[in-house]
Amino acid sequence: MKFNFEAIKHHFFTRAFLFFLVVGCINTFLCSFLAKIIEPLVAGDANLAFNIGYILSNINAYLLNSVFVFPTKMSLVRYVKFFLSYVPNYIIQNIIVFVVYNLMGLPSLASYLIAAILGVPITFLFVKIFAFGRK
Repeated sequence: MKFNFEAIKHHFFTRAFLFFLVVGCINTFLCSFLAKIIEPLVAGDANLAFNIGYILSNINAYLLNSVFVFPTKMSLVRYVKFFLSYVPNYIIQNIIVFVVYNLMGLPSLASYLIAAILGVPITFLFVKIFAFGRK
């Protein structure tokens, strides 16, 4: 398989990806912040707290992506597609939180941040192509 730098450049060296990273930083903070607030309310279950924070911050992600990253009129159908495009990221991040927090014993906040960083490129492509219909 031949390495195609042009294809990578086409997707990741763009204004949209830069804005996606900014929105992602905002959402990473929001998800981690919400998870930390929720954690004591769910008997200290970091995994459950992460899941609740993730779902809540996903709504914010859709709003910011629709306005700043892929300027598009918001709709319920587009939100559902957006939410579905986050499913691979959700699975990846949950596995990372489980491994980093439960198996490696690192602090829950560290596991949330590591999970967010590793899921970004995959999520960008799903959101760009599937949710917002950009090639």
